[in-house]
Amino acid sequence: MNNTHEFEVVTGAFSYTGKYITQRLLDAGKTVRTITGHPNNPNPFGKQVEIAALDFHDTAELVQSLRGASVLYNSYWVRFSHGRVTFDEGVSNSRILIQAAKEAGVRRIVHLSIANPSLDSHLPYYSGKARVEKAIIESGLSYAILRPTVIFGAEDILINNIAWFVRHMPFFAVPGSGQYQLQPIFVEDIAELAVNAGQHESNLAIDAVGPEVFSFDDLVRLIAVAVHCKTRLVHVRPGAALSILRLVEPFVGDVVLTREEIDGLMANLLVSKEPPTGQTRFSEWLAKNESTLGIKYASELKRHYR
Repeated sequence: MNNTHEFEVVTGAFSYTGKYITQRLLDAGKTVRTITGHPNNPNPFGKQVEIAALDFHDTAELVQSLRGASVLYNSYWVRFSHGRVTFDEGVSNSRILIQAAKEAGVRRIVHLSIANPSLDSHLPYYSGKARVEKAIIESGLSYAILRPTVIFGAEDILINNIAWFVRHMPFFAVPGSGQYQLQPIFVEDIAELAVNAGQHESNLAIDAVGPEVFSFDDLVRLIAVAVHCKTRLVHVRPGAALSILRLVEPFVGDVVLTREEIDGLMANLLVSKEPPTGQTRFSEWLAKNESTLGIKYASELKRHYR
């Protein structure tokens, strides 16, 4: 493995956000290495990107894979507990990665967190993200923390699967009132924010959010109109919505949504009080991608746990 020249490291360069960050770095003439737990995933970059294993049990090798790197772009996390993978393990693994970066002499970490993290949250996703942020801040490394809400783009899961349900179901079960809000950001915009943040020295933590805010009801209706499908919104108790999803999950082979994700959505945790930092309007992107959105179901389990 070549450590003789400065390069930048992206966790999961073959994954969703990691792929866009990697492409922007390559376009800027940067040398890129990825550390990934899925080295056999389709590689769109060929020999342009060096590959190293993301093995949290081999800290010496992890330090070696980071030695000589100037910036670490980190999107590692777990969306939900599955099998032996838990949020506590996600926090523990993140701390191992942060310590390895420090030992390797990495100059700066650009970390993708989540909007509205809180150490006091009863939702392990949000409290876990806050614990990782705390570890980064206390590491002494230069850092930039980006806090996205919902990221949309060609490989997105949430927006795509809303469209898939709209295309295939005569009704759409909405937990609660449907008036809670989302503020989606385009994946290219967050990649731009990340790469720009990597080139600076000062510590920062900002929300990564787009220019449009939608109620959940309005978002589903907008998607339904875009994909030319009629669906009836039915408002149900959160538990009933989850029960409906559990009936669907064996057919799609996935965990569609967790109770914690529904709770976070209904608590308005996917919207920011800060000015927008992304430029791309979801409504305009939707109009350009209506023919492909939701054609195929996007499985979280197949993407990360195969």
